[in-house]
Amino acid sequence: MAKSKTVFVCSECGNESAKWLGKCPACNSWNTFYEQKIVETKSSKSSVLNYEKNTPKKLNSYQSEEEIRVSTGFEELNRVLGGGLVKGSLVLLGGEPGIGKSTLILQLCNKIKGEGVVLYVSGEESAEQIKLRADRLGIKNENIMFLGETNIEVVDNAIMELNPKLVIIDSVQTMYSDELSAAVGSVSQVREITSQIMRICKARKITTILIGHVTKDGNIAGPRVLEHMVDTVLYIEGERYFSYRILRGIKNRFGSTNEIGMFEMNDKGMCEITNPSDVLISERDGNPAGSCIISCIEGTRPVLIELQALTTQSIYGIPKRTANGIDYNRLALLIAVLEKKTGLMLGGQDVYLNVVGGMRINEPSIDLGIIAVTASIFKNIPIPKEMVIMGEVGLTGEVRRINMIEKRLKEAEKLGFKTCIIPESNKKLLKEKYKLDIIGVSNINEAMKKIGIK
Repeated sequence: MAKSKTVFVCSECGNESAKWLGKCPACNSWNTFYEQKIVETKSSKSSVLNYEKNTPKKLNSYQSEEEIRVSTGFEELNRVLGGGLVKGSLVLLGGEPGIGKSTLILQLCNKIKGEGVVLYVSGEESAEQIKLRADRLGIKNENIMFLGETNIEVVDNAIMELNPKLVIIDSVQTMYSDELSAAVGSVSQVREITSQIMRICKARKITTILIGHVTKDGNIAGPRVLEHMVDTVLYIEGERYFSYRILRGIKNRFGSTNEIGMFEMNDKGMCEITNPSDVLISERDGNPAGSCIISCIEGTRPVLIELQALTTQSIYGIPKRTANGIDYNRLALLIAVLEKKTGLMLGGQDVYLNVVGGMRINEPSIDLGIIAVTASIFKNIPIPKEMVIMGEVGLTGEVRRINMIEKRLKEAEKLGFKTCIIPESNKKLLKEKYKLDIIGVSNINEAMKKIGIK
């Protein structure tokens, strides 16, 4: 009979120890040891026979099976997954508490009617709580089976008895195995739970969605190997107190990771947003100074967003810089470039910048928009309402080329904008003709003149 023993393994370097250590002696990392169960097997003829059975074969001798996909009922979710859920795949969905993970998955269970039994396993909420949410969301699927359990052995038995088409585990950090003495939610428990679920669902070709908690750093709680074991890793992003959510693929063995899906959280649950640009700029009223429209790329989709800025006389000796939706250091850098290259004296001004809608943008193509909207509010000169500004700005004040310019221009044209300020290097490479008035600029001084601020 196979013997088992427990060792402690460093999650950073893989160093093993017979007992728990606060600091790893190999890589000097703190609090990285987690408990792991190892099964020892004797070397016998059976192992030799297994080795002989699994001899290498030519890759061309194997027959590939066509991926069978099931639509989730959400076009935005299908886009991120690469066309739908692949039969037998293991999907990990992460996000902050209250972001809408359980709501989205419960709606998904309702939309895949006719695909067989759905087993919803919850270790966090009772059946009454799930039923109240289901009634609020209008869930009417009679094939949804609920199991309130945290013991993985009981869950495994339920999966083998029901043989469902879809299994939901909410959440993987609440499950535990009797074979391990570690606490619920520990690194070793999460790893063992995922391994057991993967073995059963892969063997029976059952599609499984694991819901995971995230840490303070935004990573899914548990060992990093958890993300390597699953087929797809999805994150729901967005500010908790804003209604918009972005579903982003971090890993996908069956599709691209360059796509995103956008949803709005309301009293009806998670609602798809098929045209994000129209939603994000729909509430723009009038043409005040300190407001402009920028273009960014989310995945492979161009999105037009309103950018707002405010400058006020600083009361204290050190001016304040506040950035909501962009990197603070990027804002400070662009203000320094604006002061140096255009002569605007912002040293005594508090500068506040906000991306409307709670979006977070890390793309450098919004640099020129940040500079333009800051100069606009400082001089109290409004930017033309039907203008879109895009371009990366270097430290010497030059406007550098950006990618996917054709998609950005088509999106601006579709939404009825008349003028686009783009880098001169991008304008020279344009092949198609647009109804837009496309203006190329080489530096920020030239851009200020074309916009009408300088």
